[in-house]
Amino acid sequence: MQSKLVPVQEYDTDKVLTIPNVVSFVRLLSVPVFSALIILGHDVAAVVLLAAFGATDWVDGFLARRLKQRTELGARLDPIADRLYILATVVALLVRGIVPIWFVVVLLARDVMLALLLPILRKHDMVALPVNWIGKTGTFLILLSLPLILLGAPSSLDWPWAHWLGWILGVVGAVAYWVAGLLYVREAVRLVRGETS
Repeated sequence: MQSKLVPVQEYDTDKVLTIPNVVSFVRLLSVPVFSALIILGHDVAAVVLLAAFGATDWVDGFLARRLKQRTELGARLDPIADRLYILATVVALLVRGIVPIWFVVVLLARDVMLALLLPILRKHDMVALPVNWIGKTGTFLILLSLPLILLGAPSSLDWPWAHWLGWILGVVGAVAYWVAGLLYVREAVRLVRGETS
């Protein structure tokens, strides 16, 4: 019997330099640039880069499937890029005084909790947690909320609609983010107890 934590994934190649992986590397390299743009107050440029980031988030997966270049590295790079983007962005927004510390702690604590599961996974010969739809939804909502929160801030473009919509999406996204995280913890507990399905 196979645990729900075991990702069932087929890969097309073990090459590192595939087109989708290059796109993912570019996304990773854009994270510090995006953060610097926010800290320096170049908000419109930061949002433009965010739009490009969001597009490449979809493009790399599409290309991997279309070109039959799905790789284990690519499967790992995608969620790493999302996590780094979220962390770097909320820290940059915190530096600017746009988001409160509690919002950063809520998002960071969830990722720390999941990082603590890695030794359990490795002990059971597993390398990663599969992404569930709740986690994908939470990540999408948070990624969508951050530029709106930025543009709605008084120190930025001060758009009230962006402020409110951004925070609604951000809070809902954070709740979904945590629900997904707790589901992962539940599966890890089942794994430790030897329960499989």
